[in-house]
Amino acid sequence: MAGVLSIVSTPIGNLEDITLRALRVLREASVIACEDTRHTRKLLEHFGIPVRTVSYHEHNEATRAVELVEAVRRGDRVALVSDAGTPLLSDPGYRVLRAVLEAGLPVEVVPGPAALLVALTGSGLGGGEFFFGGFLPPKRTQRAKVLESLRDLNAALVFYEAPHRVVESLRQIGELLPGRELCAARELTKLHEEWLRGSPSEVARQLELRDAVKGEFTLVLGRPQPDTGELDAESVASVIAAATASGVGRMEAIKELARARGLSKREVYRLLEDFRDREAPSASRD
Repeated sequence: MAGVLSIVSTPIGNLEDITLRALRVLREASVIACEDTRHTRKLLEHFGIPVRTVSYHEHNEATRAVELVEAVRRGDRVALVSDAGTPLLSDPGYRVLRAVLEAGLPVEVVPGPAALLVALTGSGLGGGEFFFGGFLPPKRTQRAKVLESLRDLNAALVFYEAPHRVVESLRQIGELLPGRELCAARELTKLHEEWLRGSPSEVARQLELRDAVKGEFTLVLGRPQPDTGELDAESVASVIAAATASGVGRMEAIKELARARGLSKREVYRLLEDFRDREAPSASRD
């Protein structure tokens, strides 16, 4: 009789987030396939689960898939977990799953925590369609291609990002995806959980002021803001003043506004000059 491949979600930080079903399935498993056996062993020891573990990762997944298919075929329950959260969202395991499906063997999914859903829920920027892009490419040119392809998508965007790249990525997001609000969620469900909100450039500036940026980030970008009509000089001056008051450089604020509204920087400068000239006479009468 064939066994089953159980894809089991595990906590992303707080161990209390594991489900009763997940604990039962892990206890009943013949073997648990993990990204890092040392990491998963801590979870299993915490809950007193003495099940054998094997590793699977990008370098051994093809070979391990064959072994795990055979285990399911002979009647074993194989539990597949990632280091944290829901497997296969941005982790290895695809080859294992495909091999089991192609062999015509049973698969079950044991749902649970996922950083993207926690961040999307808490951001206040979801509420409808969303696009999950996993980890952004590490190289600037590749990252630009991904971001530019999403410029006109009328949906919330969710990405994972590493701490050593997050400031650079936020700067580039601000340049290529103007007009979207941002929520950057750090260390979700852990002791130092943090939520940062504002424009991409505002959040980047907050992080730049820190001695060090630590922890994994989940970035949520809201839908593109609708164009509310032609900008007048007073509106432009107000937007630029608000941006500079939050710490954004004047040149960067002008560039972001121009890109967001489809204007040239020269047009934004002209509107600022118009506002300044209009205000100058009233100032001189005081």
